Amino acid sequence: MDSSKFRIRFAPSPTGPLHIGGVRTALYNYLFAKKTGGKFIIRIEDTDQNRYVEGAEDYIMSSLKWLGLFPDEGPGIGGDYGPYRQSERKHLYAQYAEELVSKGHAYYAFDSAEDLDKMRTEQETLGNHSAKYDSNTRVSMKNSLTVSGKELADLIQNSENKVIRLKIPNDETIVFSDMVRDEVSFQSNLLDDKVILKGDGMPTYHLANIIDDHLMEITHVIRGEEWLSSTAHHILLYRFFGWEAPVFTHLPLLLKPTGKGKLSKRDGAKFGFPVFPMAWNEGEETYAGFKEDGYDPDALLNFLVLLGWHPADDQEIMNLDQMAAAFSLEAIVKSGARFDIDKALWFNQQYIMSYENSVILYRMSSFLPESITNNFDEAYLLSVIELMKQRIQKYSDFVGEALFFFKSPDAYDEKQVRKRYNDELATELKLIRSKLSMLEEFTAENLSDTVKGYLSDNSLKMGAYLPVIRIIMCGAMTGPDLFEIMKVLGKEEVLRRWDVALNNFSSYLS
Repeated sequence: MDSSKFRIRFAPSPTGPLHIGGVRTALYNYLFAKKTGGKFIIRIEDTDQNRYVEGAEDYIMSSLKWLGLFPDEGPGIGGDYGPYRQSERKHLYAQYAEELVSKGHAYYAFDSAEDLDKMRTEQETLGNHSAKYDSNTRVSMKNSLTVSGKELADLIQNSENKVIRLKIPNDETIVFSDMVRDEVSFQSNLLDDKVILKGDGMPTYHLANIIDDHLMEITHVIRGEEWLSSTAHHILLYRFFGWEAPVFTHLPLLLKPTGKGKLSKRDGAKFGFPVFPMAWNEGEETYAGFKEDGYDPDALLNFLVLLGWHPADDQEIMNLDQMAAAFSLEAIVKSGARFDIDKALWFNQQYIMSYENSVILYRMSSFLPESITNNFDEAYLLSVIELMKQRIQKYSDFVGEALFFFKSPDAYDEKQVRKRYNDELATELKLIRSKLSMLEEFTAENLSDTVKGYLSDNSLKMGAYLPVIRIIMCGAMTGPDLFEIMKVLGKEEVLRRWDVALNNFSSYLS
Protein backbone atom coordinates (compact mmCIF):
# COMPACT_ATOMS: atom_id res chain seq x y z
CA MET A 1 0.00 0.00 0.00
CA ASP A 2 1.20 3.52 -0.82
CA SER A 3 2.39 4.93 2.52
CA SER A 4 0.97 8.34 1.61
CA LYS A 5 -2.44 6.71 2.02
CA PHE A 6 -1.68 5.64 5.60
CA ARG A 7 -4.24 7.01 8.02
CA ILE A 8 -3.29 7.01 11.69
CA ARG A 9 -5.61 8.14 14.45
CA PHE A 10 -5.20 9.18 18.06
CA ALA A 11 -8.53 8.58 19.76
CA PRO A 12 -8.67 9.89 23.34
CA SER A 13 -11.74 9.74 25.57
CA PRO A 14 -12.82 13.01 27.27
CA THR A 15 -13.19 11.32 30.64
CA GLY A 16 -10.46 13.44 32.22
CA PRO A 17 -7.13 15.07 31.41
CA LEU A 18 -4.67 13.69 28.89
CA HIS A 19 -2.14 11.65 30.88
CA ILE A 20 1.52 11.91 29.89
CA GLY A 21 1.28 8.30 28.68
CA GLY A 22 -1.47 9.44 26.32
CA VAL A 23 0.82 12.21 25.10
CA ARG A 24 3.43 9.60 24.19
CA THR A 25 0.78 7.61 22.32
CA ALA A 26 -0.26 10.75 20.42
CA LEU A 27 3.40 11.48 19.66
CA TYR A 28 4.07 8.01 18.24
CA ASN A 29 0.94 8.26 16.07
CA TYR A 30 2.01 11.70 14.86
CA LEU A 31 5.58 10.62 14.10
CA PHE A 32 4.50 7.55 12.15
CA ALA A 33 2.10 9.65 10.09
CA LYS A 34 4.78 12.21 9.30
CA LYS A 35 7.41 9.56 8.61
CA THR A 36 5.20 7.83 6.06
CA GLY A 37 3.57 10.91 4.55
CA GLY A 38 0.22 9.75 5.89
CA LYS A 39 -2.54 11.59 7.80
CA PHE A 40 -2.62 12.19 11.57
CA ILE A 41 -6.22 12.18 12.75
CA ILE A 42 -7.84 13.07 16.08
CA ARG A 43 -11.09 11.31 16.96
CA ILE A 44 -12.83 12.01 20.25
CA GLU A 45 -14.31 8.80 21.65
CA ASP A 46 -17.08 10.18 23.87
CA THR A 47 -19.52 7.28 23.82
CA ASP A 48 -19.26 6.77 27.60
CA GLN A 49 -21.54 9.62 28.63
CA ASN A 50 -21.53 8.54 32.28
CA ARG A 51 -17.80 9.23 32.51
CA TYR A 52 -17.76 12.31 30.29
CA VAL A 53 -15.99 15.25 31.95
CA GLU A 54 -16.83 18.80 30.96
CA GLY A 55 -13.80 20.58 29.56
CA ALA A 56 -11.78 17.42 28.96
CA GLU A 57 -11.99 17.61 25.17
CA ASP A 58 -10.82 21.24 25.16
CA TYR A 59 -8.00 20.23 27.50
CA ILE A 60 -6.90 17.43 25.15
CA MET A 61 -6.90 19.66 22.09
CA SER A 62 -5.13 22.51 23.92
CA SER A 63 -2.45 20.13 25.17
CA LEU A 64 -1.77 18.79 21.69
CA LYS A 65 -1.60 22.36 20.36
CA TRP A 66 0.90 23.38 23.08
CA LEU A 67 3.04 20.38 22.17
CA GLY A 68 2.92 21.16 18.46
CA LEU A 69 1.16 17.90 17.51
CA PHE A 70 -1.22 19.40 14.98
CA PRO A 71 -3.68 16.95 13.38
CA ASP A 72 -4.56 16.86 9.70
CA GLU A 73 -8.18 15.99 10.52
CA GLY A 74 -10.27 16.22 13.64
CA PRO A 75 -12.87 18.19 15.64
CA GLY A 76 -12.75 21.85 14.73
CA ILE A 77 -10.33 21.06 11.90
CA GLY A 78 -12.52 19.17 9.49
CA GLY A 79 -11.80 16.46 6.97
CA ASP A 80 -13.61 14.14 4.60
CA TYR A 81 -14.34 11.45 7.20
CA GLY A 82 -16.19 13.40 9.89
CA PRO A 83 -17.84 13.90 12.24
CA TYR A 84 -14.80 13.31 14.45
CA ARG A 85 -16.71 12.98 17.73
CA GLN A 86 -18.35 9.61 18.26
CA SER A 87 -21.34 11.21 19.97
CA GLU A 88 -22.09 12.92 16.64
CA ARG A 89 -21.91 9.54 14.84
CA LYS A 90 -24.47 7.82 17.07
CA HIS A 91 -26.83 7.17 14.17
CA LEU A 92 -24.25 4.90 12.53
CA TYR A 93 -23.71 2.26 15.17
CA ALA A 94 -27.07 0.59 15.80
CA GLN A 95 -27.41 -0.62 12.21
CA TYR A 96 -24.04 -2.34 12.38
CA ALA A 97 -24.85 -3.95 15.74
CA GLU A 98 -28.15 -5.22 14.34
CA GLU A 99 -26.34 -6.51 11.27
CA LEU A 100 -24.22 -8.67 13.58
CA VAL A 101 -27.38 -9.94 15.29
CA SER A 102 -28.91 -10.86 11.94
CA LYS A 103 -25.76 -12.77 11.00
CA GLY A 104 -25.72 -14.67 14.31
CA HIS A 105 -22.57 -12.97 15.60
CA ALA A 106 -24.35 -10.95 18.29
CA TYR A 107 -27.55 -11.17 20.32
CA TYR A 108 -29.90 -9.08 22.43
CA ALA A 109 -29.57 -9.41 26.20
CA PHE A 110 -32.12 -8.13 28.72
CA ASP A 111 -30.51 -8.94 32.07
CA SER A 112 -30.88 -6.51 34.94
CA ALA A 113 -28.03 -5.57 37.27
CA GLU A 114 -29.54 -7.96 39.81
CA ASP A 115 -29.57 -10.78 37.23
CA LEU A 116 -25.89 -10.21 36.50
CA ASP A 117 -24.97 -10.11 40.19
CA LYS A 118 -26.87 -13.34 40.78
CA MET A 119 -25.02 -15.03 37.91
CA ARG A 120 -21.64 -13.97 39.27
CA THR A 121 -22.52 -15.16 42.77
CA GLU A 122 -23.66 -18.54 41.48
CA GLN A 123 -20.50 -18.93 39.44
CA GLU A 124 -18.32 -18.07 42.41
CA THR A 125 -20.21 -20.63 44.48
CA LEU A 126 -19.27 -23.19 41.84
CA GLY A 127 -15.63 -22.15 42.17
CA ASN A 128 -15.52 -19.94 39.08
CA HIS A 129 -13.99 -16.75 40.48
CA SER A 130 -13.59 -15.12 37.08
CA ALA A 131 -17.27 -15.32 36.26
CA LYS A 132 -18.27 -13.66 33.02
CA TYR A 133 -21.05 -13.53 30.50
CA ASP A 134 -19.94 -16.15 27.97
CA SER A 135 -20.96 -19.38 26.26
CA ASN A 136 -21.24 -21.12 29.64
CA THR A 137 -23.46 -18.57 31.33
CA ARG A 138 -25.42 -17.03 28.42
CA VAL A 139 -27.62 -20.13 28.20
CA SER A 140 -29.09 -19.42 31.65
CA MET A 141 -29.56 -15.68 31.14
CA LYS A 142 -32.36 -13.61 29.60
CA ASN A 143 -31.34 -13.00 26.00
CA SER A 144 -32.40 -13.61 22.41
CA LEU A 145 -30.67 -16.99 22.50
CA THR A 146 -32.88 -18.24 25.34
CA VAL A 147 -36.11 -16.31 24.70
CA SER A 148 -38.17 -16.39 21.51
CA GLY A 149 -41.50 -15.54 19.97
CA LYS A 150 -43.77 -12.86 21.38
CA GLU A 151 -41.79 -12.61 24.62
CA LEU A 152 -38.62 -11.77 22.66
CA ALA A 153 -40.44 -9.22 20.52
CA ASP A 154 -41.87 -7.57 23.66
CA LEU A 155 -38.44 -7.46 25.31
CA ILE A 156 -36.80 -5.96 22.23
CA GLN A 157 -39.54 -3.33 22.11
CA ASN A 158 -39.93 -2.55 25.82
CA SER A 159 -37.06 -3.82 27.98
CA GLU A 160 -35.21 -1.12 29.94
CA ASN A 161 -32.19 -3.42 30.15
CA LYS A 162 -31.79 -4.13 26.44
CA VAL A 163 -28.23 -4.30 25.15
CA ILE A 164 -26.53 -6.11 22.28
CA ARG A 165 -23.69 -8.48 23.13
CA LEU A 166 -21.00 -9.94 20.88
CA LYS A 167 -21.31 -13.71 20.56
CA ILE A 168 -17.86 -15.20 21.06
CA PRO A 169 -17.36 -18.55 19.26
CA ASN A 170 -16.23 -21.59 21.22
CA ASP A 171 -12.88 -23.34 21.05
CA GLU A 172 -11.05 -20.95 18.74
CA THR A 173 -7.54 -19.58 18.82
CA ILE A 174 -7.65 -15.96 17.73
CA VAL A 175 -4.33 -14.89 16.27
CA PHE A 176 -3.15 -11.47 15.12
CA SER A 177 0.15 -9.74 14.41
CA ASP A 178 1.42 -6.83 16.45
CA MET A 179 4.34 -4.62 15.42
CA VAL A 180 5.78 -4.76 18.95
CA ARG A 181 4.74 -8.20 20.19
CA ASP A 182 4.87 -10.13 16.91
CA GLU A 183 2.26 -12.90 16.88
CA VAL A 184 -0.33 -12.72 19.66
CA SER A 185 -2.98 -15.34 20.34
CA PHE A 186 -6.01 -15.65 22.63
CA GLN A 187 -8.27 -18.60 23.38
CA SER A 188 -11.87 -17.65 22.64
CA ASN A 189 -13.13 -19.63 25.64
CA LEU A 190 -11.38 -17.10 27.89
CA LEU A 191 -13.23 -14.14 26.35
CA ASP A 192 -16.51 -12.64 27.49
CA ASP A 193 -19.50 -11.68 25.38
CA LYS A 194 -18.87 -7.95 25.60
CA VAL A 195 -21.68 -5.44 25.33
CA ILE A 196 -21.29 -3.65 22.00
CA LEU A 197 -24.46 -1.50 22.02
CA LYS A 198 -25.95 -0.05 25.19
CA GLY A 199 -29.61 0.51 25.97
CA ASP A 200 -29.38 4.22 25.19
CA GLY A 201 -28.27 3.40 21.65
CA MET A 202 -24.67 4.43 22.29
CA PRO A 203 -21.99 1.91 21.31
CA THR A 204 -19.27 0.75 23.62
CA TYR A 205 -15.65 1.38 22.73
CA HIS A 206 -15.31 -2.04 21.17
CA LEU A 207 -17.97 -1.55 18.51
CA ALA A 208 -17.52 2.18 17.90
CA ASN A 209 -13.78 2.14 17.36
CA ILE A 210 -14.02 -0.77 14.92
CA ILE A 211 -16.75 0.88 12.86
CA ASP A 212 -15.06 4.29 12.91
CA ASP A 213 -11.65 2.90 12.06
CA HIS A 214 -13.20 1.11 9.10
CA LEU A 215 -15.27 4.06 7.87
CA MET A 216 -12.38 6.47 8.35
CA GLU A 217 -10.10 4.03 6.51
CA ILE A 218 -7.63 3.86 9.40
CA THR A 219 -4.66 1.75 8.35
CA HIS A 220 -2.67 1.61 11.60
CA VAL A 221 -3.78 1.51 15.24
CA ILE A 222 -1.07 2.59 17.67
CA ARG A 223 -2.33 2.49 21.24
CA GLY A 224 -1.45 1.58 24.81
CA GLU A 225 -0.69 -1.91 26.06
CA GLU A 226 -3.87 -1.89 28.15
CA TRP A 227 -5.90 -2.45 24.96
CA LEU A 228 -3.98 -5.58 23.98
CA SER A 229 -6.40 -7.90 25.81
CA SER A 230 -9.37 -6.40 23.95
CA THR A 231 -7.83 -6.82 20.52
CA ALA A 232 -9.08 -10.39 20.20
CA HIS A 233 -12.66 -9.05 20.37
CA HIS A 234 -11.76 -6.46 17.77
CA ILE A 235 -10.26 -9.05 15.44
CA LEU A 236 -13.50 -11.04 15.67
CA LEU A 237 -15.54 -7.95 14.87
CA TYR A 238 -13.47 -7.27 11.77
CA ARG A 239 -13.97 -10.87 10.71
CA PHE A 240 -17.71 -10.84 11.37
CA PHE A 241 -18.12 -7.68 9.29
CA GLY A 242 -15.86 -9.03 6.55
CA TRP A 243 -13.49 -6.07 6.88
CA GLU A 244 -9.71 -5.96 6.76
CA ALA A 245 -8.17 -5.18 10.15
CA PRO A 246 -5.58 -2.40 10.49
CA VAL A 247 -1.99 -2.98 11.56
CA PHE A 248 -1.83 -3.08 15.36
CA THR A 249 0.93 -1.67 17.56
CA HIS A 250 0.57 -1.87 21.33
CA LEU A 251 2.95 0.39 23.21
CA PRO A 252 4.81 -0.57 26.40
CA LEU A 253 3.72 0.92 29.70
CA LEU A 254 5.19 4.03 31.27
CA LEU A 255 6.37 2.87 34.67
CA LYS A 256 6.70 4.65 37.99
CA PRO A 257 10.14 6.13 38.80
CA THR A 258 10.79 3.01 40.88
CA GLY A 259 10.25 0.88 37.76
CA LYS A 260 7.45 -1.02 39.51
CA GLY A 261 3.90 -0.49 38.30
CA LYS A 262 2.20 1.78 35.80
CA LEU A 263 2.68 5.53 36.20
CA SER A 264 -0.53 7.08 37.57
CA LYS A 265 -1.78 10.59 38.25
CA ARG A 266 -1.22 10.06 41.98
CA ASP A 267 2.48 9.45 41.37
CA GLY A 268 2.94 13.09 40.44
CA ALA A 269 2.02 14.26 43.93
CA LYS A 270 3.92 11.39 45.51
CA PHE A 271 7.18 11.94 43.64
CA GLY A 272 6.88 15.69 43.12
CA PHE A 273 6.56 16.05 39.34
CA PRO A 274 3.73 16.53 36.80
CA VAL A 275 2.03 13.66 35.00
CA PHE A 276 -0.18 15.84 32.78
CA PRO A 277 0.97 18.14 29.97
CA MET A 278 -1.00 21.07 31.39
CA ALA A 279 -2.51 21.81 34.79
CA TRP A 280 -5.87 20.17 35.49
CA ASN A 281 -8.43 21.02 38.15
CA GLU A 282 -10.46 18.14 39.50
CA GLY A 283 -12.87 19.27 42.19
CA GLU A 284 -10.83 20.88 44.92
CA GLU A 285 -7.65 19.19 43.75
CA THR A 286 -5.29 20.68 41.17
CA TYR A 287 -2.79 18.54 39.31
CA ALA A 288 0.37 20.25 38.08
CA GLY A 289 1.17 20.35 34.38
CA PHE A 290 4.53 20.26 32.62
CA LYS A 291 3.67 23.57 30.94
CA GLU A 292 3.02 25.40 34.19
CA ASP A 293 6.00 23.75 35.84
CA GLY A 294 8.31 25.39 33.30
CA TYR A 295 9.04 22.62 30.81
CA ASP A 296 9.68 23.30 27.16
CA PRO A 297 7.20 21.44 24.91
CA ASP A 298 9.89 20.35 22.43
CA ALA A 299 12.11 19.06 25.22
CA LEU A 300 9.19 17.16 26.73
CA LEU A 301 8.48 15.44 23.41
CA ASN A 302 12.16 14.57 23.02
CA PHE A 303 12.15 13.00 26.48
CA LEU A 304 8.93 11.08 25.83
CA VAL A 305 9.88 9.72 22.43
CA LEU A 306 12.78 7.79 23.98
CA LEU A 307 10.53 6.11 26.55
CA GLY A 308 9.90 2.98 24.52
CA TRP A 309 11.76 3.75 21.27
CA HIS A 310 15.26 4.70 20.20
CA PRO A 311 16.77 5.69 16.86
CA ALA A 312 19.24 3.44 15.12
CA ASP A 313 22.15 5.81 15.81
CA ASP A 314 21.14 6.32 19.49
CA GLN A 315 20.96 10.09 19.00
CA GLU A 316 19.38 11.75 22.02
CA ILE A 317 18.67 15.38 21.12
CA MET A 318 16.17 15.54 18.25
CA ASN A 319 13.61 18.04 17.09
CA LEU A 320 10.21 16.87 15.87
CA ASP A 321 11.28 16.63 12.23
CA GLN A 322 14.35 14.58 13.17
CA MET A 323 12.23 12.28 15.32
CA ALA A 324 9.83 11.71 12.43
CA ALA A 325 12.66 10.99 10.00
CA ALA A 326 14.18 8.38 12.32
CA PHE A 327 10.97 6.86 13.72
CA SER A 328 9.92 3.29 13.06
CA LEU A 329 7.37 1.02 14.69
CA GLU A 330 9.81 -1.88 14.52
CA ALA A 331 12.18 -0.14 16.96
CA ILE A 332 9.57 0.16 19.74
CA VAL A 333 10.54 -2.05 22.66
CA LYS A 334 8.35 -4.56 24.47
CA SER A 335 9.34 -3.75 28.05
CA GLY A 336 7.94 -0.87 30.09
CA ALA A 337 9.92 2.37 30.32
CA ARG A 338 10.75 3.91 33.70
CA PHE A 339 9.68 7.55 34.00
CA ASP A 340 12.87 9.32 35.06
CA ILE A 341 12.08 12.96 35.84
CA ASP A 342 15.78 13.79 36.21
CA LYS A 343 16.24 12.82 32.57
CA ALA A 344 13.30 15.04 31.64
CA LEU A 345 15.00 17.94 33.44
CA TRP A 346 18.26 17.22 31.61
CA PHE A 347 16.48 17.39 28.25
CA ASN A 348 14.77 20.59 29.30
CA GLN A 349 18.07 22.20 30.23
CA GLN A 350 19.70 21.13 26.96
CA TYR A 351 16.91 22.74 24.98
CA ILE A 352 16.98 25.96 26.96
CA MET A 353 20.74 26.26 26.48
CA SER A 354 20.38 25.71 22.74
CA TYR A 355 17.80 28.43 22.10
CA GLU A 356 18.35 32.01 21.02
CA ASN A 357 17.78 34.36 23.93
CA SER A 358 14.72 35.87 22.25
CA VAL A 359 13.12 32.41 22.03
CA ILE A 360 13.76 31.79 25.72
CA LEU A 361 12.25 35.16 26.61
CA TYR A 362 9.14 34.36 24.59
CA ARG A 363 8.71 30.88 26.04
CA MET A 364 9.16 31.94 29.64
CA SER A 365 7.14 35.15 29.39
CA SER A 366 4.28 33.67 31.43
CA PHE A 367 6.68 33.13 34.34
CA LEU A 368 7.79 36.77 34.52
CA PRO A 369 5.84 38.85 37.07
CA GLU A 370 4.69 42.35 36.19
CA SER A 371 7.23 43.77 38.62
CA ILE A 372 9.89 42.61 36.15
CA THR A 373 8.18 43.16 32.79
CA ASN A 374 7.05 46.66 33.81
CA ASN A 375 10.44 47.79 35.12
CA PHE A 376 13.01 46.18 32.83
CA ASP A 377 13.19 46.44 29.06
CA GLU A 378 13.70 43.61 26.60
CA ALA A 379 17.39 44.37 26.06
CA TYR A 380 18.04 44.04 29.79
CA LEU A 381 16.07 40.79 30.03
CA LEU A 382 17.96 39.32 27.07
CA SER A 383 21.27 40.20 28.73
CA VAL A 384 20.20 38.44 31.91
CA ILE A 385 19.04 35.39 29.94
CA GLU A 386 22.41 35.20 28.20
CA LEU A 387 24.12 34.84 31.58
CA MET A 388 21.53 32.55 33.22
CA LYS A 389 20.52 30.13 30.41
CA GLN A 390 23.29 27.70 31.37
CA ARG A 391 22.14 27.67 34.98
CA ILE A 392 18.41 26.93 34.84
CA GLN A 393 16.62 23.63 34.21
CA LYS A 394 13.10 25.01 33.78
CA TYR A 395 11.64 28.32 32.69
CA SER A 396 10.06 28.60 36.13
CA ASP A 397 13.57 28.59 37.70
CA PHE A 398 14.57 31.84 36.03
CA VAL A 399 13.10 34.47 38.34
CA GLY A 400 14.32 32.74 41.48
CA GLU A 401 17.80 32.02 40.15
CA ALA A 402 18.21 35.48 38.59
CA LEU A 403 16.42 37.52 41.27
CA PHE A 404 19.53 39.58 42.09
CA PHE A 405 19.39 41.07 38.59
CA PHE A 406 15.98 42.54 39.34
CA LYS A 407 16.15 43.29 43.03
CA SER A 408 18.96 44.53 45.24
CA PRO A 409 19.79 42.01 47.98
CA ASP A 410 17.66 42.57 51.06
CA ALA A 411 19.76 40.05 52.99
CA TYR A 412 23.32 38.81 52.79
CA ASP A 413 25.04 35.51 53.48
CA GLU A 414 25.90 36.54 57.02
CA LYS A 415 28.02 33.48 57.74
CA GLN A 416 30.31 34.21 54.79
CA VAL A 417 30.44 37.94 55.51
CA ARG A 418 31.48 37.37 59.13
CA LYS A 419 34.06 34.85 57.96
CA ARG A 420 35.58 37.07 55.25
CA TYR A 421 34.90 40.74 56.06
CA ASN A 422 37.28 42.79 58.21
CA ASP A 423 38.59 46.32 58.59
CA GLU A 424 41.30 45.84 55.95
CA LEU A 425 38.77 44.59 53.39
CA ALA A 426 36.46 47.48 54.24
CA THR A 427 39.22 49.99 53.49
CA GLU A 428 40.35 48.33 50.29
CA LEU A 429 36.78 47.83 49.01
CA LYS A 430 36.13 51.55 49.38
CA LEU A 431 39.21 52.26 47.30
CA ILE A 432 38.13 49.73 44.66
CA ARG A 433 34.73 51.40 44.59
CA SER A 434 36.42 54.71 43.87
CA LYS A 435 38.28 53.16 40.94
CA LEU A 436 35.05 51.75 39.53
CA SER A 437 33.29 55.10 39.78
CA MET A 438 35.86 56.57 37.38
CA LEU A 439 35.28 53.98 34.63
CA GLU A 440 33.71 55.45 31.53
CA GLU A 441 33.02 52.13 29.78
CA PHE A 442 31.44 49.67 32.21
CA THR A 443 32.35 46.51 30.28
CA ALA A 444 33.10 43.15 31.85
CA GLU A 445 36.68 43.39 30.59
CA ASN A 446 37.23 46.86 32.08
CA LEU A 447 35.66 45.81 35.35
CA SER A 448 37.85 42.71 35.57
CA ASP A 449 41.00 44.64 34.70
CA THR A 450 40.22 47.36 37.25
CA VAL A 451 39.39 45.08 40.17
CA LYS A 452 41.99 42.40 39.54
CA GLY A 453 44.61 45.01 38.60
CA TYR A 454 44.11 46.82 41.87
CA LEU A 455 44.31 43.61 43.89
CA SER A 456 47.44 42.52 42.05
CA ASP A 457 49.14 45.91 42.32
CA ASN A 458 48.53 45.94 46.08
CA SER A 459 49.44 42.28 46.67
CA LEU A 460 45.90 41.48 47.81
CA LYS A 461 44.46 37.98 47.42
CA MET A 462 41.78 37.48 44.79
CA GLY A 463 40.21 34.72 46.92
CA ALA A 464 39.72 37.13 49.80
CA TYR A 465 38.06 39.95 47.85
CA LEU A 466 36.16 38.53 44.88
CA PRO A 467 33.76 36.40 47.00
CA VAL A 468 32.86 39.45 49.09
CA ILE A 469 32.25 41.55 45.96
CA ARG A 470 29.97 38.76 44.70
CA ILE A 471 28.03 38.89 47.97
CA ILE A 472 27.74 42.69 47.53
CA MET A 473 26.16 42.17 44.11
CA CYS A 474 24.08 39.03 44.68
CA GLY A 475 23.61 38.67 48.43
CA ALA A 476 25.34 35.27 48.34
CA MET A 477 28.22 33.47 46.66
CA THR A 478 26.14 32.48 43.67
CA GLY A 479 25.53 33.37 40.06
CA PRO A 480 27.46 33.50 36.76
CA ASP A 481 30.66 35.44 36.03
CA LEU A 482 30.98 38.28 38.55
CA PHE A 483 32.07 40.95 36.10
CA GLU A 484 29.39 40.00 33.59
CA ILE A 485 26.85 40.44 36.40
CA MET A 486 28.25 43.89 37.16
CA LYS A 487 28.20 44.89 33.49
CA VAL A 488 24.51 43.95 33.17
CA LEU A 489 23.57 45.71 36.43
CA GLY A 490 25.24 48.87 35.20
CA LYS A 491 27.45 51.44 36.86
CA GLU A 492 24.81 53.26 38.88
CA GLU A 493 23.32 50.08 40.36
CA VAL A 494 26.74 48.51 41.08
CA LEU A 495 27.91 51.59 43.00
CA ARG A 496 24.61 51.84 44.86
CA ARG A 497 24.76 48.19 45.92
CA TRP A 498 28.40 48.67 46.94
CA ASP A 499 27.49 51.50 49.29
CA VAL A 500 24.46 49.74 50.78
CA ALA A 501 26.39 46.51 51.36
CA LEU A 502 29.41 48.12 53.02
CA ASN A 503 27.09 50.04 55.29
CA ASN A 504 25.34 46.78 56.24
CA PHE A 505 28.60 44.85 56.60
CA SER A 506 29.93 47.41 59.11
CA SER A 507 27.54 46.06 61.70
CA TYR A 508 29.30 42.69 61.44
CA LEU A 509 32.59 44.25 62.62
CA SER A 510 31.30 45.34 66.04
